[in-house]
This record gives sequence, C-alpha cells and structure tokens, in this order.
Amino acid sequence: MEELQELFAQGEDGVQVSLPTDRMTGRPRGFAFVEFLTPESAAKAIEKFDGFELAGRRLRVNEATDDRRGGGGGYGGDRSFASPPRPGKRPARPKGSRRNARARKRSIW
Repeated sequence: MEELQELFAQGEDGVQVSLPTDRMTGRPRGFAFVEFLTPESAAKAIEKFDGFELAGRRLRVNEATDDRRGGGGGYGGDRSFASPPRPGKRPARPKGSRRNARARKRSIW
C-alpha cells in the first residue's frame, strides 16, 4: 500500500489510497481506490499511470464508476422476498422434498 501511496502522491498533495482486503483471508483483493483533490489531477494520474508496471504487475488506472449490477458471491441483493407473480403464469410450486410430502400422505394417523 505504501508503494501505491508514494506512486500516486508524486507531486500531488492530499492523495488518499484505500486498498480493500478480503474478509476471509485479510489479503488485498487486487485493486485500490485513489482519491485526488481535483478532477484535473485525477485525469493526469490516469493518463500517466495507466499501463505502468509496479512490483511486477501492470496497473490499470481508470475513473471509478457507480456500478449497480449487484454484488458478487452469488447473493446479488436481498433475496428474502419472493418476486411478484408474472401475469399469465401459474404460481410456482412450493419448494421442498417430495419424499416428505409422500410420507405424510402415507401416514395412518
């Protein structure tokens, strides 16, 4: 992280670098966010450091975007509520084991 801080702070004041880490391992996730005081200094850094090699890795430097596609890891948002029924479609069968349903039918209680 210090290497990135030094690299992007060349000639710029107020550069802030944050390096997200993996929750499970605590290791860096392979990307960083760099904040600049002015948009002009950010544009210069993008032009100067995109494709730059640091510690044997080629940097890809671009402007961060607000991505709303959903998170990774298979969750993709709040799944606690079922989606509303689609018009013209039958409602889906409840999920569960069919074996348990048959066993309940056969019981003699």
